[in-house]
Amino acid sequence: MNLFSKSNTNVIDSEELRNNTILKTKTDGGNSNARSLQSVLDYSVSDFQSGRFKYQLYQFLTESVPAVHACLETWVRLSAAPGRFKVNSDAGEEVLKRLSEKLYHNSFGQTGPLVTFISDLFRNYYRDGLFSGFVLLEKNGKSIDRFIPVHAADIQKDEQNRFFIQVNEKNICLDRNDFYAIPFNADKKNVLGKSILHTIPFVSYIEQQLVDDMRRTSHNSGFHRLHVQITPPERMSGEGDSAYIDRINSYFDSTVSMIKSCDIDENPGTWDNVTINHVGPENVKSVTNSWFMNHRSMIEEICAGTNLAPFLLGYSFGSTTTWASFKFDIVMRSIKSVQAEVASLLESLGNIELALHGIDAQCRYQFDNSFAYQATDESAIRSQEIDSIIKLYNAGLIQKENAAIQVERLLK
Repeated sequence: MNLFSKSNTNVIDSEELRNNTILKTKTDGGNSNARSLQSVLDYSVSDFQSGRFKYQLYQFLTESVPAVHACLETWVRLSAAPGRFKVNSDAGEEVLKRLSEKLYHNSFGQTGPLVTFISDLFRNYYRDGLFSGFVLLEKNGKSIDRFIPVHAADIQKDEQNRFFIQVNEKNICLDRNDFYAIPFNADKKNVLGKSILHTIPFVSYIEQQLVDDMRRTSHNSGFHRLHVQITPPERMSGEGDSAYIDRINSYFDSTVSMIKSCDIDENPGTWDNVTINHVGPENVKSVTNSWFMNHRSMIEEICAGTNLAPFLLGYSFGSTTTWASFKFDIVMRSIKSVQAEVASLLESLGNIELALHGIDAQCRYQFDNSFAYQATDESAIRSQEIDSIIKLYNAGLIQKENAAIQVERLLK
């Protein structure tokens, strides 16, 4: 799991890491106000050189653009499925249960459930392209105390291409046995991984510009209003100017009051000298459809940039159920491959904890990706597999004992 090559490092003990405020649970799991907008906008040359700028950009997009936030959270929630440690030892089960309860510490120093730790893990993993941190032991060295995440923006590179972080004004090289890192889609050029959002900043800018243009256009054109035109009544014979003006003003006021007091299910009654028209933008339907189609295309680009289909986020554009199921299967295959990397990290931590307690056993961490709506399909597949085993047994191709073992494995 260690990502970096061996080299000489400055020595820093677990107590120094434990008390350092920079490394205390910097997962930003829902704390959108942790960094003010002004701090995000204050850039320096070192921010661009170290890559800190892109992490700030990804965080800003996630917190500000609804479609980006929905895409990221969909990947996180699908990936952070419930799971548990498995080990063939009753004592080991109890040890791993306690590890699950104390591994995660929030910003207030309180322990939390393992599922919260995994959710924050995947959130940083997808958003920043990297999840990393230190494993701290208890002071007596007999058990794991906690896992302290390290934000990807805090990792820097020195002149020898070694990665380090600054703790108490010291550069600490990350080539350490207690440091673990899981990069997302890493390659030779991007050793620290690539964010799942790395292809969408420009498209997100266009989408937000489109929304702002639509807001300003709607504000400029306004909405439909009722325009009531009242023709003054004819002047009566012998009626003076003052009396005529008072009468037509009184008629106008009474007509306006009547229209204002009409409820939705009531109708106004007037003489034939009152005309009611609409005042508002022309061809509203065609303009609205144009905005909808343009915005829809931008949403689809954002979803495609994060390897999701729009209907997986609730955008229903007439896709069929068959296509939705097919796309969801592709997404779940990707998630299972990612979960395998995370499971490897958790298994390493679990095996360390078992060894520290003197338990000679190896553990596995298993995610539960089963869903209720898939029960029918899984049951049908299992029935077909059992029927195939029975046919092989009846044909004399397998022994009864082998058939029983295979059926028992399917029923577990």
